[in-house]
Amino acid sequence: MTDVLGVLVIARNGDRTEFYQDPNTYENSYTESTALGAAESHQLGSFLRSTYMSSRSPSYIADMKTDLVDTHEVQVKAKAGGEGPVIFDSAIATLQGLFPPNPANKIVLANETTVVAPLGGYQYVPIETVEPANDRSLEPWTDCPAFEQHIADVYSSSEFKATAKAAGPFFGAVRDYVFGRPTVLENAADFIQIFDYVSTELSHNKTYAHRLPPTLLEQARGFANYHENAVFSDKDIAGIGNLAGRTILHTILSSLTRIAFNGDPLQFLLIETSYHPFISLFHMLEMVKENPELAGIPNYASALAFELRRGPAPEDRDFIRIKFKNGTSDSFQTYHAFGHKSDIAATEFIYRIENYAIGSQKQWAAVCSSGFGEDWAHIGSQNAISSTIFAVLAAVFLLGMFILSKFIKSSRAKARNSRIRLADDEVSQSHLPQTQYPNYGALSNVGSWYCAFL
Repeated sequence: MTDVLGVLVIARNGDRTEFYQDPNTYENSYTESTALGAAESHQLGSFLRSTYMSSRSPSYIADMKTDLVDTHEVQVKAKAGGEGPVIFDSAIATLQGLFPPNPANKIVLANETTVVAPLGGYQYVPIETVEPANDRSLEPWTDCPAFEQHIADVYSSSEFKATAKAAGPFFGAVRDYVFGRPTVLENAADFIQIFDYVSTELSHNKTYAHRLPPTLLEQARGFANYHENAVFSDKDIAGIGNLAGRTILHTILSSLTRIAFNGDPLQFLLIETSYHPFISLFHMLEMVKENPELAGIPNYASALAFELRRGPAPEDRDFIRIKFKNGTSDSFQTYHAFGHKSDIAATEFIYRIENYAIGSQKQWAAVCSSGFGEDWAHIGSQNAISSTIFAVLAAVFLLGMFILSKFIKSSRAKARNSRIRLADDEVSQSHLPQTQYPNYGALSNVGSWYCAFL
């Protein structure tokens, strides 16, 4: 039994509508979350709460505030690219299960009135959205020439061609159930699209579910797992196929370092994202060697946890325990990195993996430009610089608008004072006899001038 100092959890989004990804570039179409997806993510959040925030759990984080969230102890990131809207919704649902409404979430006002937050004490936890234009940690594979070349190399490999040929009977059988979607050997790259369509319809369409032969879904899943595992992995830990794992790795290492540092309050980090980095991390940490079932697409609402644990006495080192939960029907299972048979020392874990982390836009651009000349790398780094310059110019613009608004308010105040003075003059003149108004036309001219001034 060892004490859990803190944990980083990478969670996949919940159920959604059909989602198309271009098999050559992974550019994607619009999709949206479903009530089922929200329920799945909420269930995951409740599971994480019972695991890390219950004193009865062996993985209880003892020093963490668990009833009312302390936003200094908890940090949440959500991928904004690709399935961004779905992932953001899933993050909210996960947090609703992780930190449910609490009547203690209230405030006493100066007049001694007590106000409880809406929905019985709903807890609002900030979510940082990770935009690909500014941060490639959660979606590094789009707009990356080197990764697109890697995809092309996968499709042209003899292994992929052999798998596509073996899928011939499956293509023939599934043709009547995908309604015009490509089902020929030349479009074997669409394995993932066929699986996404079949699984989505099977969940949401009663008529479809009653017609679909029982083996087609598992066949589609098997080919999709092969496809995505080939694209999002690499034999070399630093290979371009592991790009999704290498960019998220920087966040993993920096967060574990923060949790280990006694002066930093962070104890729980949630990263809500898509399935892609799971596959790469399983390969980079050599978990697939002992557990080949991990070489594929994790189910909706899956979770990969990195627990930082204090070693048992007399050990004074910190250790990392890796757990994975594949969807809502599973519970956490412990897995080991780099062939270890138990928890790995945090120092060894960091030492073996830190040199492969990609921690900046400039590094990402350099990796994506490998073999494509320095011009593309320059463009990639310039995009990050341009974003920074744009932010500065936006700030200057807002400051200018603020100053202008102050000037306009000042001008209106002066005009208001002038209006009051003229009105007083008219009131004082109205008490005079009518015969005292020989120059009425002159007063009309003053009124015309006043109107023109306004």
